[in-house]
Amino acid sequence: MAKKLAKTAVKSAAAVKSITRKLVGIPANRYLIQPDPYDPRLTEQVTGVDQTGQPVETRVTVERALTIFLNSQEIVTAMTISDYPDYLAIGYLLNQNMLRPDDVVTGVDYDEELAVVVVRTKRKTNYEKKLTKKVQTSGCAQGTVFGDLMEALEDVKLPDAELRTSWLYALTNKINTTPSLYLEAGAIHGCVLAVEDRPLVYMEDVGRHNAVDKIAGWMFKHRVRADDKIFYTTGRLTSEMVIKTVRMGIPILVSRSGFTAWGVELARKANLTLVGRARGKRFVALAGEDRIVFDQDLRYVEEESAKHRRKAAVGDE
Repeated sequence: MAKKLAKTAVKSAAAVKSITRKLVGIPANRYLIQPDPYDPRLTEQVTGVDQTGQPVETRVTVERALTIFLNSQEIVTAMTISDYPDYLAIGYLLNQNMLRPDDVVTGVDYDEELAVVVVRTKRKTNYEKKLTKKVQTSGCAQGTVFGDLMEALEDVKLPDAELRTSWLYALTNKINTTPSLYLEAGAIHGCVLAVEDRPLVYMEDVGRHNAVDKIAGWMFKHRVRADDKIFYTTGRLTSEMVIKTVRMGIPILVSRSGFTAWGVELARKANLTLVGRARGKRFVALAGEDRIVFDQDLRYVEEESAKHRRKAAVGDE
């Protein structure tokens, strides 16, 4: 009954090959994967009334339950937009340390009717004990991490890298002006994998941890290097975001939102460059500042337009 993920597996195999060739030939403004705000599976038209009692029509994001199995074991049920269930399942298992970087994935099966995705590996797996040791995170849609992930940060050494402010400003401008489900319907988070000032993969989902996991799954499936990458998220810089970015081996994490104290503490411990409140001309770095190269003249940086402005904390304004 299960159907192989031919539809969602890889939209751009030729473009993926170009990554291994240092992105030669890919225009700087072209994503390998980006949101499709007009995909009819992802939003619905609904009616209601506004504050004056007048009838209104609007589009809302559709979320669905997806149950992830690793071989024969049920791991978790996630609420997701289900656009890339294969990448989500692989990335979730990777970021929970249930799938190892050197594991051989022999297949990924997805049954849309049952809302089930099964990741099959050559190695036998059993995580009954691990599944009892959960830590609920502050992420939207009930994100979880398992206790041993935080212990694993002790021995992490992230690669050397640099973040030029010219890249940062160009990157955030491109991301904020890209057509997205957020601009179409709202109620969604976005994450972007980038190199220098070039966004490569842009994933959205109802929970930011899902968007992170989809990118992690994409990187694993296509064996994309992490040491020269920048990770961008629209959500808060929490402990969960830091842990997942570090586990992916990415040295730089950027957000337009603010920080949590534990997120900052973990980033400093792992020497992750942590940049938040990145909107228009402004940003704040609270960890890994030594990687930042201030090469951009701020006179030539535009402020963020109201059209592309997302919600933010009052103190972040």
